[in-house]
Amino acid sequence: MNEPVITTEEKTTEKAGVFSPRSVRPNGRERDSKVETETIGPPRSVIREYFESAVVTVIMALFGMTFIVQAVKVPTGSMQNTIVVGDHLLVNKFIFAPGPRLPVLPQREIRRSDIIVFKYPGNPNNPDRDRDEDNIPFKVNYVKRVIGLPGDEVEVKGLRVYVNGQPLPEHIVVAKRPLREIDQKAPLEIIESTPRKGDELYDVYYFADNVSAEREGKEGGASPDFHFAVNGKPVKVPDNSYFVMGDDRDNSLDSRAWGFVPRELVIGRAMFVYWSYDETKPFNPFSFDFFSNSRWSRTGTMVR
Repeated sequence: MNEPVITTEEKTTEKAGVFSPRSVRPNGRERDSKVETETIGPPRSVIREYFESAVVTVIMALFGMTFIVQAVKVPTGSMQNTIVVGDHLLVNKFIFAPGPRLPVLPQREIRRSDIIVFKYPGNPNNPDRDRDEDNIPFKVNYVKRVIGLPGDEVEVKGLRVYVNGQPLPEHIVVAKRPLREIDQKAPLEIIESTPRKGDELYDVYYFADNVSAEREGKEGGASPDFHFAVNGKPVKVPDNSYFVMGDDRDNSLDSRAWGFVPRELVIGRAMFVYWSYDETKPFNPFSFDFFSNSRWSRTGTMVR
């Protein structure tokens, strides 16, 4: 006999609403739900963005100037006409950097005929001159050409330089001696220049009167400012040092005057002229002299 089924559940009418799922644990119990909201700070101002960009730029520039390149200005004519007064050079500091050499990096040792920039080591034979503000030892930068390497024997005889008993293959150019002080800042006026021979890699400049005296056999002796590798007394270049000379041989105080350049004073190798200004011309800040006096043709000139 079938008995009626009795139920104790009550029928309830639920109002339709929006379904919202609950977060539960694996055991079926409800767990707390925390919604993390991202904290949004105030927007960066334009000034702040420019400031941050400027800081990054300065840091990169300081890194580059410390380890890679450096800009220098040439104030004297000791390297004319290879480098002229008013040239602004970029110097490769990385190429001679100390430490181990890796084949994938553009590094090498200093070679003969390299044009290097270095800290002036001072002149023991003329300490009074070293008190000049523009000639302070270990502070002022000099630019010269490497002639003697460590262990080389160097001697200067007249117009020729001898290294280990052999004359260097230098191309001699005859120039007019500048008489006025302002002319000493101008490029040398060439009087005679024969074609280069195959092994002559660079030019050196001598004044016409000294060349004539040499050709006539009238040897006048070295300048009284010179004390090294002259007057029949060759010198041997010490270890970790270099014998350097200016290309304007009659207008250069170099290793002939003050001796050798220690390796630790070498900054780098002169690469090229990035700007040049003619200091023989007048300058008026209220005119366009800056543009007219700039030697734009020298921009990008490689230094060799």
